[in-house]
Amino acid sequence: MTTTLTVNGKAVTVNAEPDTPLLWVLRGEMRLVGTKFGCGKALCGACTVHLDGEAVRSCVTPLEAVGSREVTTIEGLNGKEADALLQAWAEVDVVQCGYCQSGQLMSACALLKKTPKPGDDDISSAMSGNICRCGTYPRIRAAIHIAAQKASR
Repeated sequence: MTTTLTVNGKAVTVNAEPDTPLLWVLRGEMRLVGTKFGCGKALCGACTVHLDGEAVRSCVTPLEAVGSREVTTIEGLNGKEADALLQAWAEVDVVQCGYCQSGQLMSACALLKKTPKPGDDDISSAMSGNICRCGTYPRIRAAIHIAAQKASR
């Protein structure tokens, strides 16, 4: 079955069943491999993408649930919040192994777009579904605070 999606600002036609997880379409059909497979149960956050700016887990989002909404992957992430986050991530040296980082950045960017000056509770809530096996949580939190300051300038 063919379906047309809008991914990273471009209309794309894919051949997949309606119940196919969005993650498999992004990675397999479209070769957008920045979105990672972690658990397959929406527990780790490695597969986080945006649907109309909202962070969702693509491993449990069926293709049919996407409809006409805009899908943004790590490859298409842009804007002042994204730029500020990438700068802050480098400044704080957040990345250790890097596997979870695309999901972490997607969740953090959705947070900053919704809450430009998040407090620790906001960050904890927004990032609670993203697991980092390396334990870089303090650096992630610090980078989000720095990025919020940078993006608000």
